[in-house]
Amino acid sequence: MVDVSGHHVDRLDTTRKADCQDHPDDLSRSMALTVEALPAELRRMIVQLARTPRLLVACDYDGTLAPIVADPSQAKPLPESVHAMRALAALPATTTAVISGRALRDLATLSRLPSEVHLVGSHGSELDVGFVHELEPEATQLRTRLQRTAQEIARDHPGVTLEAKPASVAIHVRRADQQVSEQVLDAIRSGPATWEGVEVTEGKSVIELGVVETDKGNALESLRHQVGATAAIFLGDDVTDEKAFARLQGPDLGLKVGEGESLAAHRVRDTTEVATVLALLMEERRTWLYGEQAPAIERLTMLSNERTIALLTPDARVTWMCHPGPDSAAVFADLLGGTSAGHFSIRPEYPDSGNGTSRSVLPLGQRYVPGTMTVETRWSRLLITDYLEHDIEAHRTDLTRVITGSTRAHIDFVPRPEFGQVAVRLAPERGGLRVLGTSEPMVLYSPGVQWDISSDGMHESASAVVEISEDSPVVLELRCGTEEIGPREETETQRRSNANRYWSEWLGTLTLPEVAPDLVARSALTLRGLCNADTGGIMAAGTTSLPEEIGGVRNWDYRYCWLRDGAMSARALVSLGSTTEAEAFMDWLHKVMENLPGPERLHPLYSLAGTSLGPEAVIDTLPGYAGSRPVRVGNLADQQVQLDVFGPVVELAMHLSQATGVLRDGDWELVKGMAEAVSRRWFEPDHGIWEERDVPRHHVYSKVMCWVTLDRALQLAETYERTPESSWAPLREEIAQDVIKNGWHADVQAFTTAYEGSDLDAASLHVGLSGLIDPSDERFRATVTAIESELRSGSTVYRYRRDDGLPGTEGGFHLCAAWLVEAYLLTGRRTEAEELFQQLVDNTGPTGLLAEEYDPIAERSLGNHPQAYSHLGLIRCAQLLSE
Repeated sequence: MVDVSGHHVDRLDTTRKADCQDHPDDLSRSMALTVEALPAELRRMIVQLARTPRLLVACDYDGTLAPIVADPSQAKPLPESVHAMRALAALPATTTAVISGRALRDLATLSRLPSEVHLVGSHGSELDVGFVHELEPEATQLRTRLQRTAQEIARDHPGVTLEAKPASVAIHVRRADQQVSEQVLDAIRSGPATWEGVEVTEGKSVIELGVVETDKGNALESLRHQVGATAAIFLGDDVTDEKAFARLQGPDLGLKVGEGESLAAHRVRDTTEVATVLALLMEERRTWLYGEQAPAIERLTMLSNERTIALLTPDARVTWMCHPGPDSAAVFADLLGGTSAGHFSIRPEYPDSGNGTSRSVLPLGQRYVPGTMTVETRWSRLLITDYLEHDIEAHRTDLTRVITGSTRAHIDFVPRPEFGQVAVRLAPERGGLRVLGTSEPMVLYSPGVQWDISSDGMHESASAVVEISEDSPVVLELRCGTEEIGPREETETQRRSNANRYWSEWLGTLTLPEVAPDLVARSALTLRGLCNADTGGIMAAGTTSLPEEIGGVRNWDYRYCWLRDGAMSARALVSLGSTTEAEAFMDWLHKVMENLPGPERLHPLYSLAGTSLGPEAVIDTLPGYAGSRPVRVGNLADQQVQLDVFGPVVELAMHLSQATGVLRDGDWELVKGMAEAVSRRWFEPDHGIWEERDVPRHHVYSKVMCWVTLDRALQLAETYERTPESSWAPLREEIAQDVIKNGWHADVQAFTTAYEGSDLDAASLHVGLSGLIDPSDERFRATVTAIESELRSGSTVYRYRRDDGLPGTEGGFHLCAAWLVEAYLLTGRRTEAEELFQQLVDNTGPTGLLAEEYDPIAERSLGNHPQAYSHLGLIRCAQLLSE
């Protein structure tokens, strides 16, 4: 065992191995742990404690983990408690410890606890089996004197035993009769207990004399400090445990075992109930950390009104929604923290013919109303229709939920603004509920619904059961940004019609390809839904911290506007016939540049409002999707150097001018600014398109995009009779030759990731995709073959396989698969292109949405969702395959 101080303590390996073979789920089967027997308030406190970011679970041994027995050497812990402590210790951000009066070696031998559980002996004075060697000579002499004197007092007194410890001696009188017990204890109290330098600790039928300070409270505080615990629970039965109870505060929980006065706020009867508490705590924490049946990412469906977005699970639970904008704090963060982090759920309640109770039934399906962003979730005899009202002038967000059918429906309204960081109260009013405690007004208009309000001590929640009839739908309107809680002038039917018409009429203006027209239409709607009509910014994705590896740390916030992603998304919509988004994005970028000393100082990304991001932060109170931590807000890439971002902006300007026949003066100024930035910085190393958190390199893709910047700028100048800088043409040639000379790796037979290495990167396909070299060039063909061999895995293509300085792995990128489809087509491999595109299509979710990545082994989506990259890649492939 390695304790929190880094010291080693011996354990019984055979016992540890035997214990660890049991699965935590066996707890409920190995013992009838009657959780219902615990007081309701205690259960609530345990559930709340389980949701702390970093938990410390500490307890006494005798009388807590192990029943009190006549022979202390036979005090064995309950197996159920051992399993629970082991299972808790295995959870992330969870520390377990036993703080006992026993000597450390005795505790390790008896406890049968695995090495993951920290042991603290001798009332906190013994953290290391070698501690005795660290005593000062005077303390060692005093301990020897104490032991000899105790032996003399205990001699000829049956039932009295001594326990020698590295820094103390304990006199046990539990097995002696009362008269002998009192006689021995009185002799100890009046004799060695009075000596200078002796620390006295009295417990049940034991008195301990130590030569260093012993205090379970100090030990608990030391553990708390070392592991950074945000809350602790301590369980104990002895008077010596009171010093630990005295140190508990705030969200901490103290549990007294058995009778007697105590500072602990709660009490359990015996060691069996201790096992029950530990098992309940373990189950609640495991559920909170890992999520309970986290919905598959690809099965999440997005609502949008070009002001904010919301995500629905397949069973119509609003699992994610931020306010006032999509890059603000979440109101519902169930997606990243489970139901306690906020959700808005509706489900049918069908009576069971056997006993009259309700039963849970999965929905029959979920779909978008064709050509809209309205979602329908259907069960037998129940239909839930969800949409975000589209009224940009209203400067508010209305989420409308309509329940129709012929059965009962159960509703849970659990708002948790600011990621649950502020206390929330719900005030019932005529016509609905008012949410109190938020920085902006928020109401739920729900006429005719009778709400039951409950509280967990910090937040309030509302639930209701409503009868649904065919001719009387129930309408719920979550209104964010207004205090209005009365009826509206327009009916719900009119507002839904307006919202649907907005999307369908816009979709009707697009030119869709012959290949996969329905999926392209959904991709176009998704990209449009990621646009912000207030500012012109375009989100890279709708979420933060959806993992690139389940349980891993590659969890990033994509709710912002990257210059590269935004330009590529707008270009995809221009290619379909819509220019409004591109013009708004260019205007957004022009405003960003107005506040810069020079175009070369552009950051890779900005908020949707066009402002710089604050520092990247972690929300400890959210356990993450399926236990994938940390949950991040902000993005450190904001401070990186990414020299490829200028190229997509100029390409967008070129495609926009081709679509409209006009190059706007403001757009030409942006083009000149991008070319100027390239001329000043193209030769620098950078962090690249993938934003690696490692040292900068001379990335091939970044150099190619610098070449694209100048090449497209020269084309625009020629087409629209603008005057280019005289340096552009020679610099374009210089960059091209630099890429060809330094980017090509003869041994690898491919253009590699960067000049400095031999590793491959799917982004290097742009050497040919961009036109820097002709696609018929053998070097491009060889690069396609090398990337196919190294980075393609079934239906997906990985960005790279190199060590990028971060732990863990990731899935393949849908965008990289789209690039390879295009490369196949350019090199005459249409069959392979069609096959890979079909596999990309097959990876879309049931409502046509794509996340960032795909795991071909687990056959599931990964990363933030829906991802603009993935959808613009799908659009591009369908268009190319239709030509």
